[in-house]
Amino acid sequence: MTALTQDRNTLRRDGLQIEPPVAAGARIFTGALVAINAAGYAVPGSTSATLKGAGTALAVADNTLGGAGALRCRVDRRPARFANSAAADAITLADLGSDCYIVDDQTVAKTHASNTRSRAGKVFDVDADGVWVDFR
Repeated sequence: MTALTQDRNTLRRDGLQIEPPVAAGARIFTGALVAINAAGYAVPGSTSATLKGAGTALAVADNTLGGAGALRCRVDRRPARFANSAAADAITLADLGSDCYIVDDQTVAKTHASNTRSRAGKVFDVDADGVWVDFR
């Protein structure tokens, strides 16, 4: 392309919400930790080394009978609270600002468990009810 010679209406997004296409056969529940798989499709968070944490589902996305990309999932990337893992993998206040890892679609852990878990995001806060994860 060449340089502009007149004004251009450049579209923008605030980056707080995304709508990735959902993987074939996937069902993502409202409030679930959503991840992006290696093919670029939204899936519920799970223990896997090939996912990328994306955010929290704002609505159900049931693609159990559809093909890949047949529908999209509205995902919020702002900090959200998930369940904390247990024992040695529990996240504490000392972990603020550190990466945390996906256990399932509602739980995060302190470690990647010998590279079997994918990164969810950064630990934003920790309270008695869980771990706040920032996906931005």
